[in-house]
Amino acid sequence: MLILKKKVERDHITMKNLFNLFLIMLLVSMPILSLAANFSETCEDGSGESGSGFGIGFGFVLEFGLYRTSCPEAESIVYSWVETAVLQDPRMAASLLRLHFHDCFVNGCDASVLLDDTEGLVGEKTAPPNLNSLRGFEVIDSIKADLETVCPETVSCADILAMAARDSVVVSGGPSWDVEVGRKDGRTASKQAATTSLPSPNSTVPTLISIFQKLGLSQTDMVALSGGHTLGKAKCTSFTARLQPLQTGQPANHGDNLEFLESLQQLCSTVDTSVAITQLDLVTPSTFDNQYYVNLLSGEGLLPSDQALAVQDPGTREIVETYAADQSVFFEDFKNAMVKMGGITGGSEGEIRRNCRAVN
Repeated sequence: MLILKKKVERDHITMKNLFNLFLIMLLVSMPILSLAANFSETCEDGSGESGSGFGIGFGFVLEFGLYRTSCPEAESIVYSWVETAVLQDPRMAASLLRLHFHDCFVNGCDASVLLDDTEGLVGEKTAPPNLNSLRGFEVIDSIKADLETVCPETVSCADILAMAARDSVVVSGGPSWDVEVGRKDGRTASKQAATTSLPSPNSTVPTLISIFQKLGLSQTDMVALSGGHTLGKAKCTSFTARLQPLQTGQPANHGDNLEFLESLQQLCSTVDTSVAITQLDLVTPSTFDNQYYVNLLSGEGLLPSDQALAVQDPGTREIVETYAADQSVFFEDFKNAMVKMGGITGGSEGEIRRNCRAVN
């Protein structure tokens, strides 16, 4: 009987311990569950979609639809200005798209590319890849001024660049996608980083892959984003390397289209090469489509870095062939890559600039 009594007491103690342990675990988990619920509410935009989770460097998380309540007119204002600008100058679509690229590739998408030089700050506009090359600053100024009137200090310049890039593609016949927003504008810029971080028109495929991978972008992302060159123009100085076989008498490179190169040489020999420009896509120069990839397969890529995608690496060539054959695949990959690129952030504290050209 004594043994049975002790066994009952032990079982009672064990059950009591388990019950106490359960209470402790429940109390500990409640704040965690509450925090998780709050985070979920922060990420939701009302459509069931959540942000990418990028933006940790600035202490923020990008979200879809952030401005639906704080500035409902934001996207329509951006689109209206972009549409007007591209109607007046079709080349502006490529210029606005390029601004977003050149911003994100230098210390993240923080609108540092828009900052003017001041006594205490050297901006990125005078870096060699940007000097006398980047355009569209006035369009961004107009958008920002309009937004500041409607909803002051709410929409960042970095978000304006991301939305304007998307809208430039749309008004040119390309795909649309939801832009994650919530970026902050950087308080600094780096001419040095702009000089060294941006891909060169003469970059090889291994160099391109390396540059993109450092930013968390895959080989597929790189080839898809290169399709932005279906719009815009380039100066003769940016593709002189393509003309070397004709100028030196050396054998043509694999994949070269000599008739195409001869036409480029004729263009660049008749005017000052520092100002002479030609379309990146001669077939459909103002339409966002997959013609760029078709051109590469026929040896008509304008920039050496473009043509390299079709001839230097079997992996990139396979992607080029896929996009040339199916525009819908290109569009889907381009949209996904743009969202990924738009999530690249810097590491300094940010703000919402009142004027995109200067810190507050």
